[in-house]
Amino acid sequence: MDLKPFIAAVQDWPIKGVSFKDVTPLLKNGAAFHDAIQSLAKIVARYKPDVIVSPEARGFIFGGAVASQLKVPFVLVRKAGKLPRKAIEEKFTLEYGQTSLFMHEDAIQKGQRVLILDDVLATGGTSLAIANLVKRLGGNVISFTFLINLTYLPGEAKLKQHSYPVDFVLSY
Repeated sequence: MDLKPFIAAVQDWPIKGVSFKDVTPLLKNGAAFHDAIQSLAKIVARYKPDVIVSPEARGFIFGGAVASQLKVPFVLVRKAGKLPRKAIEEKFTLEYGQTSLFMHEDAIQKGQRVLILDDVLATGGTSLAIANLVKRLGGNVISFTFLINLTYLPGEAKLKQHSYPVDFVLSY
């Protein structure tokens, strides 16, 4: 199934100059959502991860579904104040500002093979921040997988610069 018709481009959101890729039309279509999860799961299965890690909010939707389908653990990466137990923090720069991400300090076991899955790859800042969290906890980042790669932004090149494999279903 061609998934691109189910991705809405929202110009100048959240700030002027950004063309936000909105996946909510895809989520509203059961067949398209199913196909997206199947496509992501097929990619992820090749890497045989011990755990899938995804950031909020849209990453949870795709990462959780793929982890469930592949029967592997799923770890959440959250914004400040959202995790109830002791967590570690990683500060980083987004394409439109600065922020921090958090992961429970017991979320990753030393030596686990970790695949990071998110909805969109833009500048790579979020992805590298998550990789840093995983590495600080002793995990091994084996790959990144995305529903969408924005090829006009430096994310893919930035991740490959760090020798990470990068896979995606759609590119713009």
